[in-house]
Amino acid sequence: MITIDITLVIQMVNMVVLMFLLNGVLYKPVKNILRERSEKLQGMQGDVAKFEKNARLRQEEVDAKMAKASGKAKAALDAARAEAQAAGDEKLASIKAEADAFKDKQLVEINEQIGEARSGLQANLDSFASDMASKILGRAL
Repeated sequence: MITIDITLVIQMVNMVVLMFLLNGVLYKPVKNILRERSEKLQGMQGDVAKFEKNARLRQEEVDAKMAKASGKAKAALDAARAEAQAAGDEKLASIKAEADAFKDKQLVEINEQIGEARSGLQANLDSFASDMASKILGRAL
């Protein structure tokens, strides 16, 4: 059974004093530490958001510069290809012209040789014909 005497009052006073002491020594410093930590985290989250925004902006700038550089590189490559194609076409035309000239020269020479052979054969045609006829007939004509 509970008896109401002086010890109950002392226990109540003891409890109030302990509550004030613990509040001053333990609860307030822990609350302050938690509050400071919360404020610090909020500040860090703000900084993180700002850094992420800056990173996105810089990435967009880099992407834009890369696209621009890629376009310039493609244009330079296309120009170089066109220049190389033109040089190749010019060289090919030059080689073809040389080959055609050489072919024409060779045809002229061959035609001359054919003409010479024909005229040589034409001059000896009568003697060849009589020699062949004598060989075929087996007697002299």
